[in-house]
Amino acid sequence: MTATAVIEEIKQLPRPEQSRVIQFAFELARKRQLSGNGRPLAPEELGELARRMVETNDPAEADRLQEEIMRGFYGGETHA
Repeated sequence: MTATAVIEEIKQLPRPEQSRVIQFAFELARKRQLSGNGRPLAPEELGELARRMVETNDPAEADRLQEEIMRGFYGGETHA
């Protein structure tokens, strides 16, 4: 399963379940050194990106945020 597929599934979850996923991503970020846009992506930044992604109604914005999250996990490259 790709990160894109996982993210699409997360978007379909009820808000309480999305919150659990965001919390998991936040905790995971604490354990990993993430890199986004050439600099470390702080856990708070990752959590904020995930929150904004699931709350936006703009598909283009959701895609942009998804790419940013993926770059954080994959060290600057996306693997969709």
